[in-house]
Amino acid sequence: MAKTGLGRRLLQAFTWWHGATWGTALTTFLRGEEVGIDQFGNRYFRTRKGRIDPALGIERRWVIYADRADASTIPPGWYGWMHHLSKVPPSKDDYTPHEWEAPHQPNMTGTAQAYRPRGSIFRPDPEASITAGYDAWTPGGEGDAR
Repeated sequence: MAKTGLGRRLLQAFTWWHGATWGTALTTFLRGEEVGIDQFGNRYFRTRKGRIDPALGIERRWVIYADRADASTIPPGWYGWMHHLSKVPPSKDDYTPHEWEAPHQPNMTGTAQAYRPRGSIFRPDPEASITAGYDAWTPGGEGDAR
């Protein structure tokens, strides 16, 4: 739910999870250079050419999320670039993904599609009981070190 205009500015003033804060927007305007946009609309930035962060000794890289600040929406190629694992951003023509890079999948924790192992009380199938797949420990039983 991306807002525009006054609504977006109010969200930026009072929340940090809706796009860029005012400080990040100012830093982006003064010192940032846009590198690219991913398929989710997240915009990626770095310090302008030749500017190295004295504390880090490397260029700074950051993302401004299209909607809510959710790091799980960063695709693998952009994740590698953000963490300085790759010098070439995915938006450049000479970027080639590694064969082991899987396509992005969102984090489903806390949703109905979340993974629930056999025996979980949240698993929807009725034949999976709470104790299915689990053995209770008893003192003096098999494997006890006494």
